[in-house]
Amino acid sequence: MDINTNYVDINTIKKNPSDNYKNLDSSKLEDDGLRKVSNDFEAFFMKQLLDISLKDSTFAGEGSGSDIIKGMYTDTISRQSAGTLGISDMLYNFLSERKK
Repeated sequence: MDINTNYVDINTIKKNPSDNYKNLDSSKLEDDGLRKVSNDFEAFFMKQLLDISLKDSTFAGEGSGSDIIKGMYTDTISRQSAGTLGISDMLYNFLSERKK
């Protein structure tokens, strides 16, 4: 495979913005988009689980500041764990079979 297969020259983009993605494989872009949506759903699901399970926890102290810290913590953990639980893989496989 040639490294420059998907290379788009910046001067070409400036001249013809509509041709930006002419050389890219549209099915590859769709698969990448579907994978991202599947991972985002898994991250959302994980955040909901963490929010519920840590609702009464006082690891970040008490008060409104602790709610902000818990929210930042659960958001970071859920984003970092996206794609590792298997939910996104199942969703990706299901949706990719449906689109055919």
